[in-house]
Amino acid sequence: MTTLNHDGPLVIALDSSTTSTKAIVVDTSGNIGHIAKRNIQLHTPAMDFYEHTPEAWWETSRDTISEVISKLSSQERKRIAAFGLTHQRETFAPFDENGKSIRNGILWLDSRAADQISKYGNAHVHELSGKPAGVTPGIYKMAWVKENEPESFEKAHKIVDVLAYITYNLTGRWASSEAAADSLGLLNITERDYADELLEIAGVRREQMADLVPPTEEIAPLKDELADEWGLKRGIPIVAGLGDGQAAGIGAAAVTPEIGYLNLGTAVNAGVESPHYKFDPVFRTHVSGIPGNYVYEVLQSSGSYLAGWFRESLGDPKLLGEPDPALEHDAAQIPPGSEGLITLPYWNAVQSPHWDALARGAVVGWRGTHSRAHMYRSILESIGFEMRHNLDSLEAGTGVKLQGLRGMGGGTRSPLWRQIMADATGLPITIALQDEVSALGAAVLAMAHTGAFGSNDVATAANEMAQLGETIEPNMELHEQYREVAAIQCKLYPQLKEIFGELHELSSRYPSTRPQSPKEEV
Repeated sequence: MTTLNHDGPLVIALDSSTTSTKAIVVDTSGNIGHIAKRNIQLHTPAMDFYEHTPEAWWETSRDTISEVISKLSSQERKRIAAFGLTHQRETFAPFDENGKSIRNGILWLDSRAADQISKYGNAHVHELSGKPAGVTPGIYKMAWVKENEPESFEKAHKIVDVLAYITYNLTGRWASSEAAADSLGLLNITERDYADELLEIAGVRREQMADLVPPTEEIAPLKDELADEWGLKRGIPIVAGLGDGQAAGIGAAAVTPEIGYLNLGTAVNAGVESPHYKFDPVFRTHVSGIPGNYVYEVLQSSGSYLAGWFRESLGDPKLLGEPDPALEHDAAQIPPGSEGLITLPYWNAVQSPHWDALARGAVVGWRGTHSRAHMYRSILESIGFEMRHNLDSLEAGTGVKLQGLRGMGGGTRSPLWRQIMADATGLPITIALQDEVSALGAAVLAMAHTGAFGSNDVATAANEMAQLGETIEPNMELHEQYREVAAIQCKLYPQLKEIFGELHELSSRYPSTRPQSPKEEV
């Protein structure tokens, strides 16, 4: 956190994510003056089920906003000009007329809907929505609710994403941004409106959906009672934001097709802006926070989650999965390629490039001379190999060669992993300095709405507000070596695809009866 500028507008930005909600106060230079955070409990009621209590989305939003405002002087409170919002994409819940949840919210990483993906996913749905059939789009998990808990939708007044529920509590209006709700997979993405045939698949009615507002436009003003409670002027606009992936790119000023964003978070995703709509087997297409634009994005669900899983399950038990300097040091001594040990990093299924909900992880090439450090390095390398393959598709989609990446997320704190990512992709990676880069992206849209930079142009606001640090240059000699290892890794999935299906069938016939560990509900 830094000192805020002494003049000019301030905005409050909110990011409600998988594990927590954060609120920040931001000035026109992108300085984050105050930050507040509240954790959200993750529920895992069954294998592959991931849920939230939806009321927590608003409770944590209210509390974090209250906290950051409490740290402002009376003069700074008068300068608050807008609120910006971003959220965990694809997550949804049904609510009654009073805004009370009817069932828990189902999260983006939930993979219960494998049968519905197989039943409803096809090229036409992909082209219409921009989303390849996979575990993340809400449409398939909505179809699961339709087929397994029909009463949850039948009695619902609204079935909405996280951003719409928070907006309802801030303003009284059930509305979301086009660049947020599109991740549910229910929109005809080129028309920026719900598609009746997609609503039918999901088992929801149009009147149950949130209103759609273009990004950067005002959804509604903040409720008077909240403005009075927080000591703010009345009428402050709540600005239509965007999903957290697109927000991270804008927060790092990755706003042109030659500069991509790379988020080394729980999942690893990367994306590029484009003024044109395309759909592709490898990437998914989102509505951009830049009005009229699209974002082509690749997603790898096993990111820092996988590194954390290794440290918790196979690392030093005293560290409880936290970063391990000794393990990082030992892995850094292992030669690139991990001496013939190759990992298929599909612990949580696979999104880009295969979009296979039944895929599983694999480690191939074990010898008695391999150690824990070999496997750890192999995991980090495997994520880099997957990313380079996926970036090839992004470049083909835009027709523009990438010149560099803007890196963010917890994984960038590991010098070993960020160098491996630079070497594996063959691209320089410039690190975003602000940890809350998705929230900063929401702040950029809110600040653009104010016209603080002479227009409402999001790219201009992003370039003014992004704060960037060091650039990690790739070792191109190692990049060529990694390409050979990556070519072998690419052969594993086709060889194992049929076996993954058999394992899924087997686990369905003989489901686990073990009691749930407290560690599985955090």
